Amino acid sequence: MSYIFAVVVGVLALGADQFSKYYFATNFLEAESRPAINGFFEWNFVKNRGAAWGMLDGHTWLLLAFTVVAMLVCIALLVKSGKKNKLLFWSITLILSGGLGNMIDRIFRGYVVDFIHLQFMDFPVFNVADCVIVIGAGLLMLNFILDFKASSKQKNEIVLPDDIAEE
Repeated sequence: MSYIFAVVVGVLALGADQFSKYYFATNFLEAESRPAINGFFEWNFVKNRGAAWGMLDGHTWLLLAFTVVAMLVCIALLVKSGKKNKLLFWSITLILSGGLGNMIDRIFRGYVVDFIHLQFMDFPVFNVADCVIVIGAGLLMLNFILDFKASSKQKNEIVLPDDIAEE
């Protein structure tokens, strides 16, 4: 049940991402800003032709290639361990959902639609797909930490031979 719910959440996140991008691309002029919560964040429509902070601006094919490779690695992780590990399944499902959302933009628009601007810090404008990727990556890191902690604990346990353990 949890696996199905993860897929449903991933599909809903992808839908929310694409709907929000469509809304901002059709209702805002490029670089137009409108306040949302004054002093906290604003809506700011940006055509992002690069990655975060404008890195690799104009290198759409390189970013697409990186996204495809990252998604293939995620799919391989899912095939290898996803059914055995709910946290891993959730994290990869979210990463794939967000990655697909930004990849759709790059393929069909030539840029990624970004529209959330945090006013209280110097941070690039981002979108729903970016949020989903970050949440998925955070869950993936948590999964690796928990796995490392569990494997370290197992290595530190003393295993007694059967004849000693029975006494």
